[in-house]
Amino acid sequence: MRNKLIAAFACTTALVSTGAASAADLAARPYTKAPAYVEPLFNWTGFYVGGHIGGAWTNEQFVNSANTSTFGDLAPGQGYRQRGSGIMGGAQIGYNWQANNYVFGMEGTISGLDNKGTVANTLFGNADDVFSWRANVLATIVGRAGFAVQNNLFYIKGGYAGVNNRLSVSDTIPNPATGSGGQTHWANGWTVGAGWEYGITRNWIIGLEYNYAAFGSQTYQLGGTSGNYSFDAKPRDLQWAVVRASYKFDAPVIARY
Repeated sequence: MRNKLIAAFACTTALVSTGAASAADLAARPYTKAPAYVEPLFNWTGFYVGGHIGGAWTNEQFVNSANTSTFGDLAPGQGYRQRGSGIMGGAQIGYNWQANNYVFGMEGTISGLDNKGTVANTLFGNADDVFSWRANVLATIVGRAGFAVQNNLFYIKGGYAGVNNRLSVSDTIPNPATGSGGQTHWANGWTVGAGWEYGITRNWIIGLEYNYAAFGSQTYQLGGTSGNYSFDAKPRDLQWAVVRASYKFDAPVIARY
């Protein structure tokens, strides 16, 4: 009996020693710290639509190119240049694509203008002929390139611009009166601009923008009762500054660690 107890004790001791050795051989479990969370980067990629409102300034120029009547009292080569301003507003639609901090895109805009002016011709000492002009619709199609800093985007733009322009004249003093006439043309040109936008939420963007545009001449036939009176006229330059707001449709979220 004594020998059996001794054998059992020896066996238990061996098992305990083996377990302790095995436990000692196990490596300690390493502690891994969870990566710190960083707010996802604002992603400028995607389609957007929005609106803008601000002010516009137009420098209108019109020069007599063919005086075929007594209508207007200006000899060939004579004319006027006048500056007018007004409010403007409209809509924009576009698409941005982002690569790292660089953002490229295309955008189209349509805007209504209230730029107009009136010039009374006093060549013969009285204001017997009154010229009027108006630029009332502006459209642009441009490319954009910018640099993004988190929710801020600083960009430049350039491309096509077109404006709806009207020129008219009326004889206000009958001696005898030769009537009045006017014509409207769409003038084509180019535009450049720059702006800043800020993503206030994942989808809503606000911004500020300034633009300059120049246009080619169009020939306007201002016909009165005594014949036609031709002018080469154009919005010599047009500038506008606006506040913008756009809604950007969802794009994949970019996260960084």
